[in-house]
Amino acid sequence: MPHILIVEDETIIRSALRRLLERNQYQVSEAGSVQEAQERFSIPTFDLIVSDLRLPGAPGTELIKLGQGTPVLIMTSYASLRSAVDSMKMGAVDYIAKPFDHDEMLQAVARILRDRQSANGAPAEQRPAGKVANGADKPGADNSNGEIGIIGSCPPMQDLYSKIRKVAPTDSNVLIQGESGTGKELVARALHNLSKRAKAPMISVNCAAIPESLIESELFGHEKGAFTGASAGRAGLVEAADGGTLFLDEIGELPLEAQARLLRVLQEGEIRRVGSVQSQKVDVRLIAATHRDLKSLAKIGQFREDLYYRLHVIALKLPALRERGADVNEIASAFLLRQSARINRTDLTFAPDAEQAIRHYSWPGNVRELENAVERAVILSESPEISAELLGIDIELSDLEDDDFIGLAPQQGGASNTSHEPTEDLSLEDYFQHFVLEHQDHMTETELARKLGVSRKCLWERRQRLGIPRRKTGVASES
Repeated sequence: MPHILIVEDETIIRSALRRLLERNQYQVSEAGSVQEAQERFSIPTFDLIVSDLRLPGAPGTELIKLGQGTPVLIMTSYASLRSAVDSMKMGAVDYIAKPFDHDEMLQAVARILRDRQSANGAPAEQRPAGKVANGADKPGADNSNGEIGIIGSCPPMQDLYSKIRKVAPTDSNVLIQGESGTGKELVARALHNLSKRAKAPMISVNCAAIPESLIESELFGHEKGAFTGASAGRAGLVEAADGGTLFLDEIGELPLEAQARLLRVLQEGEIRRVGSVQSQKVDVRLIAATHRDLKSLAKIGQFREDLYYRLHVIALKLPALRERGADVNEIASAFLLRQSARINRTDLTFAPDAEQAIRHYSWPGNVRELENAVERAVILSESPEISAELLGIDIELSDLEDDDFIGLAPQQGGASNTSHEPTEDLSLEDYFQHFVLEHQDHMTETELARKLGVSRKCLWERRQRLGIPRRKTGVASES
């Protein structure tokens, strides 16, 4: 059983992370600082160290040296993202931004441990149920496609697997297209892991989750004094991906100015930090993803046409969940196993009406919506059989258009999707809409996300799904 050391000074976060890892069959020790970890443990004996970047006393990066080769996963808040990039240059194996969801953490931990076993020539341990390893145990993962790590055997997915295997060993740019929630990042991860760059970092960036005023600095870095608050030079995320893979999710949201800089990276293989007159060479393979039609955006001037053709060397299309036939039941069963393991229940199954509802519902939110539905049903279930009603879906709803049904909770009491007046019958999605519409004029995206208890990425995705545009004016800049 892998032994993991958590170093985090916030007791609540440390305890929650310990419980998460222990539920997924890891042995866990913990400390509140680097000094405490040194005093209590022999740090090089651990299989993995998960540490906050900012700690009382020495920073978390100090554990890279103390670990003597033990991989260190750095946790960081968005505000210190660039410091996390610096920590990778110091030898951290990867970083994960707070707040993170459980799957994101488990996937990162499993991937790092697997890579360490491979590097040491040790046979990989059989992974326990409910554990996510690079998507390989994530719903969608299938042992027959283990090197790819996505569940599904329908013809469109088999065609996708074939293309991934052909494209991965090359350095060609790849554009992954598909609706939100279909698993585009899993495809990007598979392309990276099957490439010759697999041992180098894969840097993932959600272009919609970073404020426009910061996106160029985050991607390309900046020099000291380049703008107000730039007290020191910083490397960007493109530079951090040097030798590896840069994954730009939702690239359709990238501002035109940043698109021009990215085009130079692809054409010349070099970057210039914001505020610098010097360029430097980088060796980066670009994988981009979007749910938008970039060709149409290029025609109306919202996306650079020359960048579109640079990205569109290889295009991979991820089918929507409703187009994958019996795969949906297989994925749902995998979700059920994992969620059941989390609450130590082994008796849960889908009732016949639930199986039918899962198969015939249109799933406008795709795999992400299915995961939410199963997780909610498992938590609320009082009997061994999970019904269609408990899933919150109805077979008849499959006749509705995607925009007519949100998916996280059924509409109740006829609550209007655009009403600013809260009622007792508001569904979760109605409440989300009401809160955002009520407060977006005087709160930043970061503040909205914090109040709602979600990440900025989750806030953006729900805006997209619910058709709530992000206000361009009326709120003070987040920079």
